[in-house]
Amino acid sequence: MSPAALRGAVDLSSLRNRPSAPASGTAAPSSSPVADVVMDATDENFGQVLELSRTVPVVVDLWAEWCGPCKQLSPIIEKVTRELGGRVLLAKVDVDANPQLAQSFRAQSIPMVVALIAGQPVPMFTGAVPEQQVREVFAQLLQVAAQNGVAGMLPVGDAEAGEAEPPAEPELPPLHAEAFSAIERGDYRAAISAYEKALAENPRDEDAIAGLGQVRLLDRVQGLDLQTARAEAAAAPLDVQAQFDVADLDLAGGHVDDAFGRLLDLFAQLPSDQRTPVRERLVELFGLIGASDPRVIAARNRLSSLLF
Repeated sequence: MSPAALRGAVDLSSLRNRPSAPASGTAAPSSSPVADVVMDATDENFGQVLELSRTVPVVVDLWAEWCGPCKQLSPIIEKVTRELGGRVLLAKVDVDANPQLAQSFRAQSIPMVVALIAGQPVPMFTGAVPEQQVREVFAQLLQVAAQNGVAGMLPVGDAEAGEAEPPAEPELPPLHAEAFSAIERGDYRAAISAYEKALAENPRDEDAIAGLGQVRLLDRVQGLDLQTARAEAAAAPLDVQAQFDVADLDLAGGHVDDAFGRLLDLFAQLPSDQRTPVRERLVELFGLIGASDPRVIAARNRLSSLLF
């Protein structure tokens, strides 16, 4: 991992207020207190984020509301960031609301996590990963930052004013907590089982419904190779499982329209007595993205036109 690894692949020049970086081996002076070690980064305030990366490494989490894997990864990244107590800043970027940042980072798929050290991008990971791997990559990041003279500490809030602590998050129901614990250690089958038990107890548990759909997707794509899956799907355009694999990988990578389009094309080509599994998979994926999402609405409309 080195700051040069993404140089040229990411163009942040238009977002810089001050492009200079501290001399090698010299930590930048501490900035004024920040409100929190987790902040929402936008097209408008990203210059401040770049400036803070002169003091501490900044982890940039590119996400979107419709992205299921993002909802698994982002809480882990935030948890690890807070545990570091000001040695790292987390900047969360909603790619739908901040298209300039998404374009600058060339986010081909999300979740995508990139660090900034003295304004220079450093690759971390793409896609949902277990907590242990997140911790390992953060540890490497701190080492690289120190080697590049960025080893400061962010003063958070006004210590003299004695800011009130944020309210504690509500405790998760036991089966939900069991599912999250399983996800963090990468045991998606155990997470599926926990969510299924939660739904058996309460079939209207919307959080369990959403969580089950997301973790099923993660379980299906675990171990799949995108290039191999695409080659197999291209060689057998009516092979339902082959098309399912690519659609799952596309959705997990944030390519929602591609996933829907692939399955709708498959549905249109299959005989009527073979369509049910494809329709059911589409409905499942619609639930992951959300009924109000324009891409889901468009895909539902096309599915309806193919049904009747």
